[in-house]
Amino acid sequence: MSLQLGFMIPLASKPHQCYNEITPNDMFSEMSCAWSGAVVLFGAWTSVTWSFFRTLSLHLQICWNLVLGQRFFLGSLAVGWAIPPMGITIGLVLTGVSYRFGTICHINHDHSIADFWGPILSISGASMLVHLITLLYCMQVYIRSVFEEKPPTDTSSAFPSYTGSVTTLTYRATFKRVKHVIKMQWRGIAVVLVVMTYAIFFTLVFISLDKSVEKTPENIDRAHPWLICIVLTNGNVKKCLPESQMSLGGPSEGLVLTVLLLLPCCGFWSVLLLGRVSMIPGWVHFFRSKFQPKQEFPPRGITPNKDYAMLSSSSRYNNTKSPDPLLSMSRQSDLSMTTFKVSGAKESVDCTRDEIKYPNPVMSFSRPRPPSAQRAEPNVRDWDPQSTFAPGAAAARTRGYHPSESRCSDRNV
Repeated sequence: MSLQLGFMIPLASKPHQCYNEITPNDMFSEMSCAWSGAVVLFGAWTSVTWSFFRTLSLHLQICWNLVLGQRFFLGSLAVGWAIPPMGITIGLVLTGVSYRFGTICHINHDHSIADFWGPILSISGASMLVHLITLLYCMQVYIRSVFEEKPPTDTSSAFPSYTGSVTTLTYRATFKRVKHVIKMQWRGIAVVLVVMTYAIFFTLVFISLDKSVEKTPENIDRAHPWLICIVLTNGNVKKCLPESQMSLGGPSEGLVLTVLLLLPCCGFWSVLLLGRVSMIPGWVHFFRSKFQPKQEFPPRGITPNKDYAMLSSSSRYNNTKSPDPLLSMSRQSDLSMTTFKVSGAKESVDCTRDEIKYPNPVMSFSRPRPPSAQRAEPNVRDWDPQSTFAPGAAAARTRGYHPSESRCSDRNV
């Protein structure tokens, strides 16, 4: 974001790039130059610094299986926001910024390698090295998880050895953990790689540009044909442009234009890789909730707070008392259905607990099992007609009426 802000400042101020015919403006003669240069330097420092911390956190999670807590979070915040202001202060004091090409001020070439490009390249190189180590570790874990002996699927075979089974399960579990972390962090990894590539590319281009304008005997000898052309054409730079490209060293004009086009695109890659469409309605809902009254009932799909259900710790200080349960479950017998009975407060302790143990009934019909399976005599009937003083089928026939009509007899009534 700060890099894009540095490109927006000249659009609003419309600065003058030239102090005179041969001298460009710098941060002392143009306030817009000072602000745009400082913001661009701040964006470069923050991008490289936070990319390094993201790479380091990913390396610690994957390779060392560490859970980064609050100490690492606070430490990275402190160091990450302390390095960019220090780098800007050192760069502006020792080197400064000026209009070198374009409408944005860039850092000058005097001592720029020591106070800006050198540290930027060092941090970028360290990030790339940590990324390479993490990648090699992931490849090692993947290869070992593939080529390790798999446990046998046949239950009749012998058990696997201690070393083979434990090692295989260890590497497989490690590979699953690494795969899960990479699946969650691949967007951040891509952003870090893009930022590191940008930083290394820009550093090499600007260092080559700085070396081409240094006052050295080699550069003076290269500039002789171009200076002679300027004198012969009475200062016409356009006619001497082919001569300058052939004799003078440094990057070409197309390479410099590529740098100018890639600088504002850093934020584009961040939005493309880290941005999601669901973030837009989320921000809209966030700002709308600030201006709308709170709802009495939570909307559907949102888990209410503990205070809403009176489950928070503050509810114990209230004088309210929850009603005692009236009914409690009890088993009357092993062969009967579960019934309810009225009980007092002391007998209903089990009902007030968070979880009630489910008694598994003996006569369970959850699986195909006949009711007589639990009895010792399988041929005994469940109902004895003599216990209710009802006549049997043979006695009913001897009395001269059909058994189906026995329901209407006076004896049964």
